[in-house]
Amino acid sequence: MLGQLSIYTVLPVHDLERARKFYRDILGLEPTMEKPGMLSYSGPSGYLFQLYETPSAGTATSTQMGLSSSQLDQDMAELRSRGVAFEEYDFPGLKTEDGVALVGTERAAWFKDSEGNTICLSQTVTAPHLVGQS
Repeated sequence: MLGQLSIYTVLPVHDLERARKFYRDILGLEPTMEKPGMLSYSGPSGYLFQLYETPSAGTATSTQMGLSSSQLDQDMAELRSRGVAFEEYDFPGLKTEDGVALVGTERAAWFKDSEGNTICLSQTVTAPHLVGQS
């Protein structure tokens, strides 16, 4: 039964209009559906996430949404040009360099949206990129 369900992400936001501007102006996304207190986004691969207004927004400390990239370095450069700051981590099992960490077979980078939600931008890499890295 559960294998037949659609999956989507729901992100809390303090200020829906501020979040709308971030997702439009920084990430280039427009909502595909609007309801009072909520915006929904979908895209070519069928992804769907929602933003909903709540006073508890920004309290999670872990990754809340992931975005797949085929050109991580270019996407990061574009986001940086739009004012996005990528997080730097250095703890057992995860160390970033210039905002990027190798996690298994992915290069990953994290940033926060206007509401404090942590978003991961990642790119799957092929075996030759993994040679010499642990």
